[in-house]
Amino acid sequence: MEDGAYVGVRELVKLRYQGRGFSFLPRQPLTSQLAGLRASRIRGRGLDFDELRAYLPGDDVRDIDWKVTARTRKPHVRVYTEERDRRTLLLVDQRVNMFFGSELQMKSVTAAHAAALGVWRVFSQGDRPGAIVFNDSEQVEVPPHRSKARVMAILHELERMNRLLRAEGGQRSEPAQLNRVLERAVRLASHDHLVVLVSDLDGADEETSRLLLRLTQHNDVLVLLVYDPLERELPDASLLVVSDGDLQLEFDARDHRLRSGFTQAFQDTVDSGRKELHKRNIPMLPISTAEPVAGQLRMLLGQRR
Repeated sequence: MEDGAYVGVRELVKLRYQGRGFSFLPRQPLTSQLAGLRASRIRGRGLDFDELRAYLPGDDVRDIDWKVTARTRKPHVRVYTEERDRRTLLLVDQRVNMFFGSELQMKSVTAAHAAALGVWRVFSQGDRPGAIVFNDSEQVEVPPHRSKARVMAILHELERMNRLLRAEGGQRSEPAQLNRVLERAVRLASHDHLVVLVSDLDGADEETSRLLLRLTQHNDVLVLLVYDPLERELPDASLLVVSDGDLQLEFDARDHRLRSGFTQAFQDTVDSGRKELHKRNIPMLPISTAEPVAGQLRMLLGQRR
């Protein structure tokens, strides 16, 4: 385990055994935030009809073939097999705005963990994982392919770009890079991809929404919003100093109105973003830096047994 500031390949490889208990497939558990939301559901891979057989205890009642059941007077279910070899494209943010964290780990580390868990899960389900890992100055493409070598290529790129981040000044923030990556994703994901954006959405604007909408025309899109608790709620402390690497600001965090307004502003931003994406059939799931990512994904996407 790294110190929470950076990730290593060995750490990302170990996540393979935690990439269970959640799924991006169409049939979600009832506890999943993707279940029952017709306007915000991941379609997942297609389902091919396999066989018709007698109902067994534990079968999903939604699979019952009522016509056959009525004709034979015994319950029968339709069994499906899932399509294999679907392409997945993870867009992983490692810009300088992600190099921030107040509790367990940095946002950049949380994003890398989420991406690694997604890659391992996709690979284990027989699909083809791919990625675009990006920072403020570059974006590296790893085309989707189902092989252990391709998984390792993604993990190595996550480590490399993550370790380029520095706390000292000099790294210039580039909010427009988010839209450049989405433009590239539009060209790469022509159809039937699952596109997962892992980012804090710094720099998101109307063009971001337009590009995400273009992606949804022929693909499934999911946004994992990475945030830190300190971005949501200021501590009840005395004077605090914040910096963006160049400028510094000092303020009194004991001011209740200031803390309340800060929290409300964060919630308003999240709510408006979620609402905007919901209109475009794009689920947005919040991922905190304060807890292990695997547990959060299992909670958000439904604990599977």
